[in-house]
Amino acid sequence: MDYPNDQAPGAPVRSGIPEHGRVPKYYAVKARIDRLVDELGEGAPIPTERDLSERFEVARETVRQALRELVLEGKLRRQGRGTVVAGPKLEQPLSLASYTEGVRRQGRTPGRALVSLDRFPCPEPLAAETGLTRGEPVWHLERVLLADDERVGLESTYVAVDRVPRLEREFDPDSSFYAYLGRQGIGFGSADERIETVLATPREALLIGTPPALPMLLIHRVSRDTGGRPLERVRTLYRGDRFSFTVRLGG
Repeated sequence: MDYPNDQAPGAPVRSGIPEHGRVPKYYAVKARIDRLVDELGEGAPIPTERDLSERFEVARETVRQALRELVLEGKLRRQGRGTVVAGPKLEQPLSLASYTEGVRRQGRTPGRALVSLDRFPCPEPLAAETGLTRGEPVWHLERVLLADDERVGLESTYVAVDRVPRLEREFDPDSSFYAYLGRQGIGFGSADERIETVLATPREALLIGTPPALPMLLIHRVSRDTGGRPLERVRTLYRGDRFSFTVRLGG
C-alpha cells in the first residue's frame, strides 16, 4: 500500500485506500492496471479484458469497471474495438492567454473546426451578463477545438458586431480569435471566469466525439477591453479526460 511519504504529488491520500483497509476488488485491479499503464508508452494497446481477468484472477466485469474509470480519468482511451494508453493531459493556463498559446507551449498543434458563425440581435440574458445593449447585433462563433487533429473541446464566442464588423469576411475560423482582435487594435484588459463540471448535451457530445457520460470542464468567461468596455462572452467546454487547468498565485 502507498502511504503519503511516497505518493505522487496530487495523488489521493493513501492512494484512496480507506483506513479500514478494505479495498473494493475493482479498485485493486484498477491500481494494478494503472501501474501497467505507466510501463507502457502512449498509444500502446492494453491487454484484452479476458487477458486481464485471467492475469488478475477476477471476473471480466471487475476488469471492465476498472478500465471504465481509467478511461474517464483520461489515462486510457478507446481506439476501435480496443483500448490504448492515452497521452498526458493538456494543461491550459487560467489567464487571458489564448487556447492557441496554451496548446503550442506543450508542443501540440492547435486547430479549430468551424461549426457556425451567425449574426442575431442580442437577447436580454446576454445583455444583462455583458453590459451590451439588448437588440444590438452580435456575432456567435462556434468552433470545435483541436489538438493535433484530436477533438478536445467546443467553444462558443459572443461579440458585438460593431467591435468586429468584418468578422465574417476577414476572420479565418481556424486561427486565434484573440490574435485577430489584436490586429484590429483591441486589447484585453480583464475577465471574469467561472469553472464547473458538467455532462455534455447529446449535440455537444456528437460534435466533440465523446460519450454523453464523459465529464466535461465548462468555463464561462466575460471579457473586457483595456478601457473596461464589454468585449466578449465565451462558453468553452473541455474534455475532462484530456484537460487540466493551471493558475499561478501570488502572495
